[in-house]
Amino acid sequence: MLINLLKTMRPRQWTKNLMIYLAFVFTLRQYWTPFSPEMYVMFATATAAFVLFCLLSGTIYLINDLADVEKDRAHPKKRFRPLASGALSKVQAQAAIFVLLAVTLPLSFALDFWFGIVATIYFVMNLAYSFALKNVVIVDVFVLAAGLVLRAIAGAAAIHVPASAWLYVCTMLLALFIGFSKRRHELVLLEDDASKHRLILKEYTPEVLDQMISVTTASFVMAYSLYTFSAENLPKNHAMMLTIPFALYVVFRLLYLVHVKNEGGSPEEMILRDKPLFGSIIAWGVTSAAILLVFGRT
Repeated sequence: MLINLLKTMRPRQWTKNLMIYLAFVFTLRQYWTPFSPEMYVMFATATAAFVLFCLLSGTIYLINDLADVEKDRAHPKKRFRPLASGALSKVQAQAAIFVLLAVTLPLSFALDFWFGIVATIYFVMNLAYSFALKNVVIVDVFVLAAGLVLRAIAGAAAIHVPASAWLYVCTMLLALFIGFSKRRHELVLLEDDASKHRLILKEYTPEVLDQMISVTTASFVMAYSLYTFSAENLPKNHAMMLTIPFALYVVFRLLYLVHVKNEGGSPEEMILRDKPLFGSIIAWGVTSAAILLVFGRT
């Protein structure tokens, strides 16, 4: 039961919660000394926030699977999920949801009041998505994208640091790109049965989604480029512009995987499975951290 419960909570998708660490990474230079107690306290707090969001997002996946269990049984891949296959009973899932919420939300407020507020907003928003907003065209993808932005906000709230508005804009645009790519993958994979699995898919066409993907791609590249030389918390010598090629490669690689390889249904698995994409994201992160540490705000 515990194994099936963990599978339903989708640990592979918890990679999204790494957004929690963004605020910590972009304030690292301020506290970077070998024995800086502030740095270790901030890292420990960010890690606690990460764990809480993993539990909270896992709870939301449990609720989603409970709500979509009948539709998942008609899906060529999702029918093997524990709830859809019957390996995990509805009663067990409901009990797990109650316990997880009883633990996660109080601990979130104990960690930090504003972090608890953001975590609650994240949960309520996803609850609204599961039972209503997932059937509202375009809004459904915006809600998914807002989930990533809220993770970044939660990370900043947990360690009490401000984050650049550019960071939120870039995160939202990249998340929209991923969300529209996910919808496109579902349409291509399920074809005529798409609307039977997810009602909202009848409102989309591959052509419309391609246009939306193009708009969000171009907007993200422009926004990230502007961010690298205009954000106040970045080095004044504009060294962060050196990371633009990494951002371009990641976006182009994603476009390649979506349009040529017909992937995009599970962005987390796609990142872990595609070595060039995974390597470029790691290189992007390492380069950004190195620039912040070396140049600081000079």
